Amino acid sequence: MNGRMGRVLWWLGSLAVAGWMVHTWLRPERFESATPASAVVKEGEPVGAVAARVDGAWRSAWNEAGVEPVQLADELTVARRVSLALTGTIPSMEEIRAIESMPAGARVEGWVSHLLSDRRMADYLAERWARVLVGVEDGPFIVYRRRRLVTWLAEMLGKNRPVDAWVRELITAEGIWTSRPQVNFVTATVDQNNDAEGPDEQKLAGRVSRAFLGVRMDCVQCHDDFFGDRWKQKDFHQLAAFFAGSEMSLTGVRDRAEREYEYRYLRRPEAEVVPPRVPFHGELLPGEGRLRERLAGWVTHPENRAFARTLVNRTWALLFNRALHEPIDDIPLEGPFPPGMELLVDDLVRHGYDLHRLIRVMASTTVFRLDSRAAAGREPVSAEQEKWFAAFPLSRMRPEQVAGAMLQSARLRTVDGESPVLVRLIRFFQQQDFVKRFGDLGGDEFEGYAGTIPQRLVLMNGELVRERTGDNIVMNAATRIGVVAPDDDAAVEAAFLAVLTRRPTAVEVAHFSDRLKGDGEGNRAGRMEDLYWSLLNTTEFSWNH
Repeated sequence: MNGRMGRVLWWLGSLAVAGWMVHTWLRPERFESATPASAVVKEGEPVGAVAARVDGAWRSAWNEAGVEPVQLADELTVARRVSLALTGTIPSMEEIRAIESMPAGARVEGWVSHLLSDRRMADYLAERWARVLVGVEDGPFIVYRRRRLVTWLAEMLGKNRPVDAWVRELITAEGIWTSRPQVNFVTATVDQNNDAEGPDEQKLAGRVSRAFLGVRMDCVQCHDDFFGDRWKQKDFHQLAAFFAGSEMSLTGVRDRAEREYEYRYLRRPEAEVVPPRVPFHGELLPGEGRLRERLAGWVTHPENRAFARTLVNRTWALLFNRALHEPIDDIPLEGPFPPGMELLVDDLVRHGYDLHRLIRVMASTTVFRLDSRAAAGREPVSAEQEKWFAAFPLSRMRPEQVAGAMLQSARLRTVDGESPVLVRLIRFFQQQDFVKRFGDLGGDEFEGYAGTIPQRLVLMNGELVRERTGDNIVMNAATRIGVVAPDDDAAVEAAFLAVLTRRPTAVEVAHFSDRLKGDGEGNRAGRMEDLYWSLLNTTEFSWNH
């Protein structure tokens, strides 16, 4: 009798604690101050007006191509896209409640505004940018600190510092790589087996051309293109010559004006001095200053539209998981350009390379808010609709997004900078381990990839899934939902919201509620583990749609 009473008291206590946790953790008030109903406009043309003009360009393209756009997606689906793009994870149950507390029709704008002020956005996009700028390798530890660079990028993105300003710092930085984090863009190219040679001018030229100009100029590094491309070998090496003066010293990276760049061209008998020249729009190159200062001024010049186009293209790819122009780093200087690109470039330059505004504009477009599938009873989405962004492009979630979504779905409250230190540490190490096992995409940010059998096995049988779906009221949302939900239908709905960011259909509710009843012994909390495992292993969970 005493043992039975003890178990009853334990369950009652658990219910009370869980109920308090759910009430506390799911309150929307935490987000109210950070989620305005509409985007704030500092000056100039309203965000919505620019988005409407971009949509107009797409409508014209759809009409010309003879394709019909699909219907709009629901607001929770769009909020999930935004969260994956800006934070690498899905909305928590707490966040879903906050989103749904906003006025209908203004939830996406409100959610974008909240995420742009969230530290997770800065940290996540900083890592995505770092992959473009310096790759994923740790490099020569003595003269390179990748983590310091990522932290500095996060600060720039969090403060919404104009992109042209921090790009200039990356190209021109001098000093020690520990106290001047932006210097790591340069020192990342040092050969760790021979750091006496200093930064690699050719690697720097390749990264500048791809990351900031959207031009694959390093393809002609060894010889002229055999298929008549406009770029010549000399174009690449004349760009590399701007880094000739960069050297390592006791005070870190510095420039020595008298140093010259030499290279032996293909079929030339010996090396020759290569003068620093830009490959196009030479009239925009400043006439005075250090070589790297002049190069940075040219790259970020407001009339050098290649820079703005590259930023627009990469930001579009972050939001849609597919670049506006493909390949992402090979945009023609004279066009033709995709619908809306030049409108976005104009607005970006006009507003001083404001990245947050660019994200707001893109997220406000109808193009971004289209569904990824056709309405019931209509023909499936066609290849032409996919090609013309007449439906949101389906894409596999990135490895860190899968891990982030799994870890977040296992907790009712948001895992962010306000979470306890222990929670954040557990998340960090578990996510790192999962990505290592699942497979990191490396620096190829938007190269298409197919899922593998080992990846599917990691999801089905991996330690992270097992730990985050197990019967644990302290750690896992599955158990908590099973304990506190008033009935089986409510438990199914909560699980679908936490894992898939949507409510279940009537058929899904009936199907899973019947299985939660089990043999009638009331072990719903335990059976929630199977429901969670099933949802985490659906294709819907691991794809961005």
